[in-house]
Amino acid sequence: MTTTQITLGEPLYGASFPQAVSRFFRKYATFSGRASRSEYWWWVLANVLVALAFNLVGSQTDPEWTSRPIDVFSPFASGGAFALASPVGVVFLIYATGILIPALALTWRRLHDADRSGAWFFIALVPLIGALVLLVFTLLSARPAGARFDE
Repeated sequence: MTTTQITLGEPLYGASFPQAVSRFFRKYATFSGRASRSEYWWWVLANVLVALAFNLVGSQTDPEWTSRPIDVFSPFASGGAFALASPVGVVFLIYATGILIPALALTWRRLHDADRSGAWFFIALVPLIGALVLLVFTLLSARPAGARFDE
């Protein structure tokens, strides 16, 4: 039985949860190449779970945490400074800052796999419609022409 070794430069189709999280951190700021849907969506799930854990710990340790509006996908959108109101918030801010570049790089590579330029990420800056377009692009299946973005 032969096993095929997938290098970090290639997308890992059918990635498992641990593989996707590992590749996310191993390709920390790599904007070239491609990322499979499984790599991307497993990381999104992992990130949502981390945000939920921070919210759970914050609500248990800070009595005013639950009175502050919070959104799992954009926890700083409700006014910005609430994160600095507790030690949990500070740790979350450090976490969010630490994953900013690799999350952007992963999205960039996911767009490449769907044969789109990574610059399409900036469509998310268009209110409402931009986020929907980016969501659709990240849901698209791999296209062979996306190999043009490989190193």
